[in-house]
Amino acid sequence: MIKLVYVVRRRSDFTPEAFRERWRQHGPLVDSVAETIGARRYIQSHTVDTPVNDALAEARGMGEPYDGITEVWWDSLDDLVAASQTEAGQEAMQRLVEDESEFIDLQRSSVFMTEEHTIFER
Repeated sequence: MIKLVYVVRRRSDFTPEAFRERWRQHGPLVDSVAETIGARRYIQSHTVDTPVNDALAEARGMGEPYDGITEVWWDSLDDLVAASQTEAGQEAMQRLVEDESEFIDLQRSSVFMTEEHTIFER
């Protein structure tokens, strides 16, 4: 499988709580277009508000944390490309981007394709 990883930061006009709620509301839209875009799995990982995050970042000399991560799986990169080349797939992708722009700071976020390599699983 191939996975899209979308590391997100909220728009400045959203509090962390309002952002998480709006992001959860995005989930049903993704679900509604999943078949059209060929997506097999969708996960939202919301950053937890804890001093542990500050300690982890400080120990590594890192900056501001992201607000969370979205992961979307496809069976293959070819499946994603094929789905995104159809008119329905392009419309679905556009709907997702338009909705995301309402609550995600796209300029300060990052998106990329990955392939998992399991090191251990217990």
